Amino acid sequence: MADGEDGELVFTSLSKEALPVIRYRTRDLTRLLQPTTRPMRRMARIRGRSDDMLIIRGVNVFPSQIEELVLRITGLSPHYQLELTREGYLDALTVHVECLGELSSEDARARAARDLAHSGKSYVGVSVTIKVHEPGAIGRSVGKAKRLLDRRQL
Repeated sequence: MADGEDGELVFTSLSKEALPVIRYRTRDLTRLLQPTTRPMRRMARIRGRSDDMLIIRGVNVFPSQIEELVLRITGLSPHYQLELTREGYLDALTVHVECLGELSSEDARARAARDLAHSGKSYVGVSVTIKVHEPGAIGRSVGKAKRLLDRRQL
C-alpha cells in the first residue's frame, strides 16, 4: 500500500523472536502520514470501519442485531432503516421501521415502538429512538439494501 492510502489498522508483534507473528485486525480504517524527521511514523485519525459495526455511546452495535429485534416484534415488517445523528458530543441512533397492515391504530404502533425500544436497551445495551411508519414509507433499493443513514457532522 502506498503512503497516504487508506487501509486497515493491524497490530502485530515484531520484537519477539521465539513468538510467532500474531496479527490483530481492528477493522478501523486509517492511513499513514508522510514521513518526517521523527524516527516513528505517524497515523492519521481513524476515519471509519471496514465492517458494518457502529459504535454508539461506547457500545458496539451491529445492524443485524437491530434486524433481529425488529423481526421479533409482531406487527412490524422487516423493512427498517438506521439513522445515525450526533447530539452534542454523543451519537444517537434512530430506527425507522414500517408496520404491517394489522397495526392500524396509533396505540398499537406506540406499543410496538415501546417494545422495540425496551428490547434494544436490554439486548443491545443502547437506548434507541423508534419511529414506526406506514407500509411502503421506507424506500426500497435494488440489490443490497441501504440500511444506514449517517447524518453526523464529522
